[in-house]
Amino acid sequence: MTAQPSSPLSASVNPEDVARFNRLGELWWDKSGKMGILHEINPIRVTYICDHVRRFLQGDSAALNESGHRPLEGLRIADIGCGGGILSESLAELGARVTGIDPAPNNIAVATRHAEKSGLDIDYRNITAEALAETGEQFDAIAALEVIEHVEGPQAFVAMLGKCLKPGGLIFLATIDRTFKSYMLAIIGAEYVLGWVPKGTHDHSKFIRPNELSGWLSDAGMREIDRAGMSFQPLTMIWRKSHDTDVNYLMAGRKLD
Repeated sequence: MTAQPSSPLSASVNPEDVARFNRLGELWWDKSGKMGILHEINPIRVTYICDHVRRFLQGDSAALNESGHRPLEGLRIADIGCGGGILSESLAELGARVTGIDPAPNNIAVATRHAEKSGLDIDYRNITAEALAETGEQFDAIAALEVIEHVEGPQAFVAMLGKCLKPGGLIFLATIDRTFKSYMLAIIGAEYVLGWVPKGTHDHSKFIRPNELSGWLSDAGMREIDRAGMSFQPLTMIWRKSHDTDVNYLMAGRKLD
């Protein structure tokens, strides 16, 4: 019998969460399945990243290719906790040189196979964020979306990601606010009533207030440059960016020069 690859360990990794996501396998790319919500919000996340890259890394007059469809051309971006590669592939399609890391070996296997089928060259690694930081590599931008609420020591995790950023580089974080509203919608509603994500995916006590996250960025030599909510519209049945950060929200930060 062939031994199953083991997940790398680190101070930030929660073994139970890694094991839970490791079991998802091919479900990452089932748009009508348990991870379908990630496919639905992915266009919001990608647009958010591109908008801030244009503003802070390229400038409003940045020269894109003739079609304008590769706004991330040449930028080196790390996707932390990449899962099956949903975000990584979108960033690579827009021209970024993507390094996707995840401590769950099955996630990396799924992501690698899907990228090959899609004809995309993505550097996937079955390592932890600590291991990436130890390489000394630095990136133009880092994305850790729907990840920080699953790690141990989230403040130290933010600081560690900052070490992987070039001066002036951008960090993108997405997580869930620690409110009663988020408990009712993100846990009771999404997990137990609607079944949008597997039961037990979230722990309300590990949700993070936006001002807490902003403070952690500041402590790590970065500054918040934007925050925005992601809200589900029941009448249209679609997700959109909003001013409501009481549940799901995005935050962009920049490393000080």
